[in-house]
Amino acid sequence: MLLLDMILISVISALCIILIEGELSPHWSDWIELSGSLIIPIVGFMMSYNLYSRLWKYSSIGELVSIFKAVTFGTIAGAVIYFFFTSSEHQAMVIFMCYQSMLLFLGGSRFVYRLFSDNYHRKGTNETRVLVIGAGDCGIMVAKEIKQNKYLNNSYLVGFIDDDPQKKLNRVVGIRVLGDRNDIHQVVKKHAVNHIIIAMPSASRKDISEIANICKETNCELKITPKLDDILQGKITASAVRDVDVEDLLGRAPVQIDLEGIANYVENKIVLITGAGGSIGSELCRQIAPFKPKLLLLLGHGENSIYLIESELQKRFPELKREPLIADVQNMESVMRIFREYRPQVIFHAAAHKHVPLMEKNSYQAVLNNIIGTKNVAEAAYLNGAERFVLISTDKAVNPTSVMGATKRIAEILVQCFSRRSAGTKFAAVRFGNVLGSRGSVIPRFKEQISEGGPVTVTHPEMIRYFMTIPEASQLVIQAGAYATGGEVFILDMDKPVKIFDLAKDLIRLSGFEPFKDIDIVFTGMRPGEKMFEELLTDEEGMSATKNNRIFIGKPMSAEAQEINEEIGQLERIIRVDLTEIKAFIRELLEEKPQLSHTS
Repeated sequence: MLLLDMILISVISALCIILIEGELSPHWSDWIELSGSLIIPIVGFMMSYNLYSRLWKYSSIGELVSIFKAVTFGTIAGAVIYFFFTSSEHQAMVIFMCYQSMLLFLGGSRFVYRLFSDNYHRKGTNETRVLVIGAGDCGIMVAKEIKQNKYLNNSYLVGFIDDDPQKKLNRVVGIRVLGDRNDIHQVVKKHAVNHIIIAMPSASRKDISEIANICKETNCELKITPKLDDILQGKITASAVRDVDVEDLLGRAPVQIDLEGIANYVENKIVLITGAGGSIGSELCRQIAPFKPKLLLLLGHGENSIYLIESELQKRFPELKREPLIADVQNMESVMRIFREYRPQVIFHAAAHKHVPLMEKNSYQAVLNNIIGTKNVAEAAYLNGAERFVLISTDKAVNPTSVMGATKRIAEILVQCFSRRSAGTKFAAVRFGNVLGSRGSVIPRFKEQISEGGPVTVTHPEMIRYFMTIPEASQLVIQAGAYATGGEVFILDMDKPVKIFDLAKDLIRLSGFEPFKDIDIVFTGMRPGEKMFEELLTDEEGMSATKNNRIFIGKPMSAEAQEINEEIGQLERIIRVDLTEIKAFIRELLEEKPQLSHTS
């Protein structure tokens, strides 16, 4: 480029002299003086603006401005030199003509290369026809990625979709805005679109949800750019795309967290998380780590899951003091040893068996882990003077029809009993529904079945469940812990319930297939212990608000703690002797005390 610029300046100088004087031969000295006067300062300014160290394949308006400045300043400096060496009567006119020509040719030489390296407008035989939703800065970045074929090979951008009426039918970076969200179906059909990218990182979750739900009906492969938070935090670039997931379709408002309230009870405290290797437990670790606990204890029964979360925390939070602990909450001696050695001040008890049909067949382990395990950890917290104990519960504990649900309801009752006994430790439970992507949930199972070509299995076409993302649930659990004064059952706002059948269809469409055409859906019937729908509140609990509009409080129960402890003791004795009596005893315990369970 340096050599080309020197040649162009020399040729332009000669041509301008010929145009002004009529011929070049009598004016060789003028040409040499003019060329030399212009080459040195212009090349010098081009170097100062780094115009010889740029990739012109990616040039834009910024490079054009730099060329204009370099040529302008270089020409002014060259004119001063030229006027000093020659006294031609046409000095000013020659310089002005040279200036105009150099702007055209020095800039044009670079953008000609840019034009020939640009495949943006070449349709060819492109198999992937892309529609970008959002003609803002992020949409333009995505368009440039497609332009350079970094995102998709053999791809062609047919246009933009944008709700701004001023952009409709106009062009952005040379690409037409074909309509707004209401025109998506029509545009997809007209232009044979088979790939849609939602490029709206700053849009609300509601808008993203509405647009994603429109797009999923088109049978196009659907992608989305990252959220604005991830871009601002440098986790990912705006032009990167990912698959649209179920969370994008739900359209929930973001969780608002009281950072000061959380810091007050977690910061510089020894925090114990049981079940730390599970879906909720591991996310609690990630969410609590930034609040700088004095020590984070990761307690789990499976060594592999604890190793994985401990390794992740070591990488993401190297300054965090943490201790991986392998122990079984069913073993009171092990639990007490941990409490005596580490003296945890805040406990999140997430360890539990949660799979409903599996626990119907293994009621012994459900009782041991969910009831006796909770009793052991809660009692250890009480005896060792912990500040806070938060139980992670489930909507299946409301009017339970399964062993798992019944054991979790009894665990809630136990926590409330300990609250009545304790003057120092604040005991509370947090109840919520299914979490998307957790182990054993339907989402990973559906994705696995889709990847295998189907069929996708659904128990019943009318079955509905509440859903929340794992980070949302974990953040609200931590927030609820800040509100605990003792004995509360906090209930998280799960928004509207979702049909499992609709969820299966959405996942099939998001994977680029058509339900019942490409991937079949088979109804297998309800499994033991399952309900058609779940509830978040018992009939007589009532509900009051907290400072957070996503967290509510159920009315505490009014049973005597001593009586409940005696019943749990009897249950523990039955477990050791006769497994056949377990279900009957649990049923009797809950039915005899309707003020506790409100079961039907």
